[in-house]
Amino acid sequence: MKIVVIGGTGLIGSKVVSHLREKGHEVIAGAPNTGINTITGEGLAKAMTGTQVVLDLANSPSFEDEAVMTFFKTAGRNLLAAEAAADVRHHIALSVVGADRLPTSGYLRAKIAQEDLIRASGIPYTIIRSTQFFEFVPGIAQSATDGQTVRLSPALLQPVASDDVAALVAKTALMAPQNGIIELAGPERIGLDDLVRRYFRAKRDPRNVVTDIHARYFGAELNDKSLTPDANPHLGTVHFEDWLGRAAAR
Repeated sequence: MKIVVIGGTGLIGSKVVSHLREKGHEVIAGAPNTGINTITGEGLAKAMTGTQVVLDLANSPSFEDEAVMTFFKTAGRNLLAAEAAADVRHHIALSVVGADRLPTSGYLRAKIAQEDLIRASGIPYTIIRSTQFFEFVPGIAQSATDGQTVRLSPALLQPVASDDVAALVAKTALMAPQNGIIELAGPERIGLDDLVRRYFRAKRDPRNVVTDIHARYFGAELNDKSLTPDANPHLGTVHFEDWLGRAAAR
């Protein structure tokens, strides 16, 4: 098949492109630096010619509320219009577990807006909602840092390795559209505060994690159900401690 991966040079996209090319598919890695821009529309029509499957794995360069909403709405409309014109058979997008539970988060509101555009497009689709990637832990810590203090909720997460995300996305690209949502999570639940403490310990980071039940996560207060999957999600195989050992060595 011909498959276009929007965000194909990013953390997940580059891994997905490799997986699918190894299986013999024609894969286009779509990104502004490869001449495909979902915001301006540059290169979209040409990329979609003869394409059966599109994977939208791109992320907003800004998490500011208005900017992130503009990004996902603009990119979504442009991409879906190009797909409809080219009669693409399957649209796959990567979203976030719990996106519909945290309307106070501007980022997650934007992801729901993206999902709504997909459902309304008429194109057969699959939405993969993933939990937080292990690789995002440093960014999560930085977002909650004030001096040497990092104030975090003890709410449970079920984080997942990017390798596991990429494997499921690539597998989904070769399946029939679900016209619904599938969830992906890591193999274990960990409190957000403990997750960052363990990361700091491995990295010998001197910052101090303070547990605060009211601490906000990108604008939203959390509980144990906010960012954990429903029953029977797809489960990754990589445990946080195993990933952490490799990350610490690097």
